[in-house]
Amino acid sequence: MATKDQTPAPVSHKAYKGFVAGVFSGVAKLCVGHPFDTIKVRLQTNPRFTGPWQCLTQTIRNEGIRGLYKGASPPLVGWMFMDSIALGSLNVYRRLLRDNLFNPPWHPLHDPTRPLPSHGHGLAGIMAGATVSFVAAPVEHIKARLQIQYAAKKAERLYTGPLDCLAKIYRHHGVAGVYHGLGATLLFRSSFFFWWGSYDVFSRLLREKTSLGAAAINFWAGGLSAQVFWIVSYPSDVVKQRIMTDPLGGGLKDGVRRFPRWKDAAVAVYREQGAKGYWRGFLPCFLRAFPANAMALVAFEAVMRSLPE
Repeated sequence: MATKDQTPAPVSHKAYKGFVAGVFSGVAKLCVGHPFDTIKVRLQTNPRFTGPWQCLTQTIRNEGIRGLYKGASPPLVGWMFMDSIALGSLNVYRRLLRDNLFNPPWHPLHDPTRPLPSHGHGLAGIMAGATVSFVAAPVEHIKARLQIQYAAKKAERLYTGPLDCLAKIYRHHGVAGVYHGLGATLLFRSSFFFWWGSYDVFSRLLREKTSLGAAAINFWAGGLSAQVFWIVSYPSDVVKQRIMTDPLGGGLKDGVRRFPRWKDAAVAVYREQGAKGYWRGFLPCFLRAFPANAMALVAFEAVMRSLPE
């Protein structure tokens, strides 16, 4: 077993490292997590499924294994950019907060060895979440609309693929249509405070209390912190998905819009299913959170360590 590493993980001074490492994180996350995400979105947006197992079996029976990867093209490209921006900006914000707020060099009590506190990592998470939302909102919007197309034949679907979906939405609703759900995305990603704050807490505890090596620490801290994040943020994700799959109307002729405001979608969830509606689809999401994000953080931290300072 690897020897214990008691030193805190440093915040890199090289801004490019986080952006490069984030690309590898995005690829790892998609490969492991997209089938879980498809089940989650379908449970969140369609009451015809009684649970995750029925949704899984019906999807495979009617659409094959490829049905679980519907809408995977946008996040394959999108998550590479999203994780690159999210984790790259996270690394930048960590350094800015440490050097300008928590441990500025000009302060008489400045200590160059003092790490950023856990709530500092959480604040950096909020800032990174807001930054990446401007990339994540259109990617997740297109992905969600593709995931709720249940027809096995392409000819029977409104959208034949991600580019067709993007083009049709833009043609009839412009940039505002493409960014439908941006406000809900910003609210949802503000919970990155809990993800990155808890990631630092778990990482410190594992370094201090175990003899695990760096990769194992990244795996366990990444998986556990992702589950903390989803427990806190899941109800807002349910509302976000309702907004993103709400008909846009107009020239698309996909139905009548139901949720002009975030509050309207939140009330509709409660009215239709009660408080448990905010947790519909939570199980596949929770099961996905650990392996997908654990592997993503292992990939991210491994690349961060391998790149030159």
